[in-house]
Amino acid sequence: MDARSVVEAALFASAKGLRVIDIANQTGLTEESVRVSLKQLAVEYEKMGSAIKVAKIDAEYAFQLKEEYAHFTEKFTETEISRGVQRTAAVIAYHQPVLQSELCRTLGPRVYDDVRRLIELDLIQGKPKGQTLELTTTKRFAEHYGIEGTSKAHIKDWIAKMDKKAPE
Repeated sequence: MDARSVVEAALFASAKGLRVIDIANQTGLTEESVRVSLKQLAVEYEKMGSAIKVAKIDAEYAFQLKEEYAHFTEKFTETEISRGVQRTAAVIAYHQPVLQSELCRTLGPRVYDDVRRLIELDLIQGKPKGQTLELTTTKRFAEHYGIEGTSKAHIKDWIAKMDKKAPE
């Protein structure tokens, strides 16, 4: 078996991003052969015009659907996220870290249900801060929406791109 195929299988099987060292440790490959294989896979998927890409999110790699194909998959995905919940997620992503109490003042009391749903989906996390929660996005958020990183800058760039694509 060649290293590229082993790395491809690992990415395919994983529900979350994988670090180079984790792939190496679990497969017995060297870190260098994992890095080379990831680069080869990224090039191959791009050359064949696949709807899938090898994405690097911070220090982790994962297979991701290219943005331009996302709308084709909505009817096939198991988890439906309502527009209202998506709007709440976008506000959290843009302003993170943000207090749930501040979000409630801005968006109204439905925020509590939205936040509960987003935490269930592992798209956001909440840390207790006084009598409220401080909300931030997770790596799963970046993976789910095809964002290249979890930093505020990555998310704001992604929101700006989405805003430009939105029909007027």
